[in-house]
Amino acid sequence: TVLMCRGKAMRDFKGPDCRFVNFKKGEAVYVYYKLIGKSTELWAGSVGSDFGYFPKDLLEINHNYSNEELELPTDVSMLFFF
Repeated sequence: TVLMCRGKAMRDFKGPDCRFVNFKKGEAVYVYYKLIGKSTELWAGSVGSDFGYFPKDLLEINHNYSNEELELPTDVSMLFFF
């Protein structure tokens, strides 16, 4: 797993289930995957020790770690949470 970028949460987010990561406005969010396919609006990353999906529109990117983007089809990425 490659850390792609870090951003700051622009507002609070509480996911609909345990596959999502929750965060508060201003928290640092680390991005590992950008999903492709049906869920292009979701990215996968971490806040502290919690890992999960979140809407990419809620993140203001403030540091890129890698020039390579790792994109996963939505159905494959779901396997990481079971």
